[in-house]
Order: sequence, then C-alpha cells, then structure tokens
Amino acid sequence: MTDPSQPSSDDTSPDELAPTPVPPAAPAARRSFFRRHWLLTTLVVLIGLPVIGVAAWSAVAMSWSYSSGKRAGYVQKIARKGYVCKTWEGTLYTDIARGFRSDSFTFTVRSDSVAHAIEALSGERVAVHYEQHVGIPTSCFGETEYFVTGVERIPD
Repeated sequence: MTDPSQPSSDDTSPDELAPTPVPPAAPAARRSFFRRHWLLTTLVVLIGLPVIGVAAWSAVAMSWSYSSGKRAGYVQKIARKGYVCKTWEGTLYTDIARGFRSDSFTFTVRSDSVAHAIEALSGERVAVHYEQHVGIPTSCFGETEYFVTGVERIPD
C-alpha cells in the first residue's frame, strides 16, 4: 500500500524528470609564456646568453687597456693574416746597440692606415706606440695582446 502523503510515480511533473543543467566549466588556465614557447626559450638560454657573454667580454677587453707604451727598433715584417678574421701582424726587433739584436716584439695593428705607415717604414728604425689588452677571448681580434696605435720614424 502506498502512503497518500507520498506522491506516486504517476504524479511527477515533466520538469522534475528533466536533467538538471550542468553549469559551464571554467575556462582552462592559460599556460605561462615559457611553457608555450619552450623551444625558443631553450635556444635563447643555450645559444643567446653565451654569445651575449662573449660579446660583452670582448667589448670590455678591447676597450680597457692594461698598459701602454712605446718600443723602438726595426720593423722586420708586417703582414695581413687570417682565414676569416684578417688582422695585421708584425714583428719589431729591438736593439741594444747598432747591429746587435736583443729581443723581438710581436704586435697586432687594427688600423689599416697605421699598418700601411709601418709598411712604408719597414727596415728603418722606428718607435711604435702600443696598448696591451689582456684577456681577449678570441684570436679574431689579433694573435697578440699588443695593439700598435701609432708609429714614428727615429732619425739616425
């Protein structure tokens, strides 16, 4: 027997039988920039940062001079060298007395005009003005750390 206070299954309205609407799902959280661009981020970290570091190191090493001075002697040779990075490399033989060679001074020239002036004075007694740049990261700037900035002929 059925309890009259309870509604029978026949008494249910069609609204009660309809499924209750599901609230819309919250939008998915957007992934961070680094997760969306992981390949680019990895390439920048592995390639870009070391390149920037070497460039900064080179700029500081080339702009800061450890020492500067003047050397006198005879220019033995000067030549433009290198496969990719062409630099002017030279050798100056210093002398104690005429005819006695005591030491050789190898140097690099960055300026073409100074290199051509040294070429013109090759074999004569000259004084070269130089700057020493320590810690240059690559030989692309020159084979030595001594960079000649000027030359003058010493009269005999």
